[in-house]
Amino acid sequence: MGFEVDKFGDVTVVDVHGQLIVGNRQELKQRVLQELERGARKFVIDFGNTGYIDSSGLGVLVSLSKKIREHGGELRLSGLNEDLRTLFELTKLDTLFEISDSREGALQGF
Repeated sequence: MGFEVDKFGDVTVVDVHGQLIVGNRQELKQRVLQELERGARKFVIDFGNTGYIDSSGLGVLVSLSKKIREHGGELRLSGLNEDLRTLFELTKLDTLFEISDSREGALQGF
Protein backbone atom coordinates (compact mmCIF):
# COMPACT_ATOMS: atom_id res chain seq x y z
CA MET A 1 0.00 0.00 0.00
CA GLY A 2 1.40 3.38 -0.96
CA PHE A 3 1.81 6.09 -3.53
CA GLU A 4 4.26 6.57 -6.36
CA VAL A 5 4.75 9.96 -8.02
CA ASP A 6 6.05 10.22 -11.60
CA LYS A 7 6.32 13.03 -14.14
CA PHE A 8 5.24 12.71 -17.74
CA GLY A 9 6.26 15.99 -19.31
CA ASP A 10 4.45 18.63 -17.28
CA VAL A 11 1.88 16.17 -15.90
CA THR A 12 2.30 14.72 -12.41
CA VAL A 13 0.96 11.16 -12.15
CA VAL A 14 0.28 9.61 -8.76
CA ASP A 15 -0.18 5.83 -8.69
CA VAL A 16 -2.27 4.57 -5.77
CA HIS A 17 -1.32 1.05 -4.69
CA GLY A 18 -3.81 -0.75 -2.47
CA GLN A 19 -6.68 1.12 -0.90
CA LEU A 20 -7.35 4.83 -0.45
CA ILE A 21 -8.73 4.95 3.08
CA VAL A 22 -8.73 7.05 6.25
CA GLY A 23 -5.34 5.65 7.26
CA ASN A 24 -3.44 6.89 4.19
CA ARG A 25 -5.48 9.72 2.69
CA GLN A 26 -3.34 12.40 4.36
CA GLU A 27 -0.22 10.97 2.74
CA LEU A 28 -1.83 11.29 -0.70
CA LYS A 29 -2.93 14.84 0.08
CA GLN A 30 0.55 15.84 1.25
CA ARG A 31 2.26 14.34 -1.82
CA VAL A 32 -0.07 16.16 -4.23
CA LEU A 33 0.11 19.47 -2.34
CA GLN A 34 3.92 19.28 -2.33
CA GLU A 35 3.90 18.95 -6.11
CA LEU A 36 1.39 21.81 -6.35
CA GLU A 37 3.71 24.01 -4.27
CA ARG A 38 6.58 23.10 -6.62
CA GLY A 39 4.58 24.47 -9.54
CA ALA A 40 2.79 21.40 -10.91
CA ARG A 41 -0.68 22.20 -12.27
CA LYS A 42 -1.67 19.06 -14.20
CA PHE A 43 -2.37 15.93 -12.19
CA VAL A 44 -3.54 12.40 -12.90
CA ILE A 45 -4.29 10.03 -10.04
CA ASP A 46 -4.14 6.47 -11.37
CA PHE A 47 -6.24 3.88 -9.55
CA GLY A 48 -5.22 0.94 -11.74
CA ASN A 49 -3.80 -0.86 -8.68
CA THR A 50 -6.61 0.14 -6.30
CA GLY A 51 -9.60 -1.92 -5.29
CA TYR A 52 -11.24 0.25 -2.66
CA ILE A 53 -11.78 3.91 -1.78
CA ASP A 54 -13.66 4.82 1.40
CA SER A 55 -15.61 8.03 2.05
CA SER A 56 -12.57 9.80 3.50
CA GLY A 57 -10.64 8.92 0.35
CA LEU A 58 -13.41 10.44 -1.77
CA GLY A 59 -13.33 13.51 0.45
CA VAL A 60 -9.61 14.02 -0.04
CA LEU A 61 -10.01 13.75 -3.82
CA VAL A 62 -12.70 16.47 -3.76
CA SER A 63 -10.49 18.64 -1.54
CA LEU A 64 -7.48 18.18 -3.83
CA SER A 65 -9.54 18.96 -6.92
CA LYS A 66 -10.72 22.22 -5.38
CA LYS A 67 -7.20 23.22 -4.28
CA ILE A 68 -5.69 22.42 -7.68
CA ARG A 69 -8.43 24.39 -9.50
CA GLU A 70 -7.77 27.37 -7.19
CA HIS A 71 -4.20 27.34 -8.54
CA GLY A 72 -5.38 27.17 -12.17
CA GLY A 73 -4.75 23.45 -12.53
CA GLU A 74 -6.69 20.28 -13.23
CA LEU A 75 -6.98 16.87 -11.59
CA ARG A 76 -7.96 13.84 -13.66
CA LEU A 77 -8.53 10.25 -12.56
CA SER A 78 -7.72 7.04 -14.39
CA GLY A 79 -7.84 3.28 -14.04
CA LEU A 80 -11.01 2.99 -11.95
CA ASN A 81 -12.31 -0.56 -11.87
CA GLU A 82 -16.01 -1.21 -12.42
CA ASP A 83 -16.89 -0.98 -8.71
CA LEU A 84 -15.01 2.28 -8.24
CA ARG A 85 -16.53 3.79 -11.37
CA THR A 86 -19.98 2.87 -10.03
CA LEU A 87 -19.09 4.52 -6.71
CA PHE A 88 -18.19 7.75 -8.52
CA GLU A 89 -21.43 7.60 -10.52
CA LEU A 90 -23.60 6.97 -7.43
CA THR A 91 -21.99 9.86 -5.56
CA LYS A 92 -22.17 12.08 -8.67
CA LEU A 93 -18.41 12.64 -8.42
CA ASP A 94 -18.10 11.53 -12.04
CA THR A 95 -19.39 15.03 -12.87
CA LEU A 96 -16.53 16.67 -10.91
CA PHE A 97 -13.64 14.69 -12.37
CA GLU A 98 -12.59 13.80 -15.87
CA ILE A 99 -12.26 10.01 -15.61
CA SER A 100 -10.35 7.93 -18.15
CA ASP A 101 -10.07 4.17 -18.45
CA SER A 102 -6.30 4.35 -18.75
CA ARG A 103 -3.40 6.57 -17.74
CA GLU A 104 -2.67 7.16 -21.43
CA GLY A 105 -6.24 8.36 -21.96
CA ALA A 106 -5.97 10.76 -19.03
CA LEU A 107 -2.68 12.17 -20.32
CA GLN A 108 -4.09 12.86 -23.80
CA GLY A 109 -5.16 16.41 -24.44
CA PHE A 110 -3.64 17.83 -21.28
